[in-house]
Amino acid sequence: MALRDTQEPAPPTTQKPEFSAAEIGALAHLYRGEVYRSTAWRTRLDSTTNWAVVTTGIALSATFSSAEASPLPMVLVGLIVSVFLLFEARRYRYFNVWRARTRLLETDFYAPMIRGEGIRLSAGWTELLAKDYCEPRYHVSFARAVGRRLRRTYAWIFVIQAVAYYGKLAIHPAPLTTLADLWQRAAIGPIPGGLVVVAGVLFHGAWVVLALVTYRIEIASRRERRSLIAMG
Repeated sequence: MALRDTQEPAPPTTQKPEFSAAEIGALAHLYRGEVYRSTAWRTRLDSTTNWAVVTTGIALSATFSSAEASPLPMVLVGLIVSVFLLFEARRYRYFNVWRARTRLLETDFYAPMIRGEGIRLSAGWTELLAKDYCEPRYHVSFARAVGRRLRRTYAWIFVIQAVAYYGKLAIHPAPLTTLADLWQRAAIGPIPGGLVVVAGVLFHGAWVVLALVTYRIEIASRRERRSLIAMG
């Protein structure tokens, strides 16, 4: 009579899934496509920045062409640059989608292979990337996009615009001696000079507040994610 084996059967081992050679090749082509799209949208970002810089340069030339030239071009260029900033923030939201996907493939697909660790499918990056393709969405809000472009590029343009405007009021046609001269030089038609100066201070102050508030939102978002594979 054969003895019955009293040992419990070992649980079946689940083999860790791996990408096939064809799938790795498809991911490589996918990475190339995402790099191309991020590069194309990066070029569009540079275009709006160039428009803002060129427009500011033209306004500076017109304003300081002579001592009697009006400072009004510097006022108008502030409004135009603001429009360019909003255009660029919208483009940045698209660019950030492709940039995030590209960065995810670099950090969680290519980097482990280069370090000799192989492809780590258990890290969750595959699900994150697949969800982003199945349910595409922006990774940052419009306000955060405006804040990023403002802090990295447009803040310097606004600083130059403000310094040039108030510098023009201070030195042309002659150096300021009284505040009455300042209000007179800042006046635009029927609009009092004091109101124009206050509006300019509020205009630039609003951009400063937006830059600081969105920066705090960025810091809070990074603390909440605490993940290298989170897109944003």
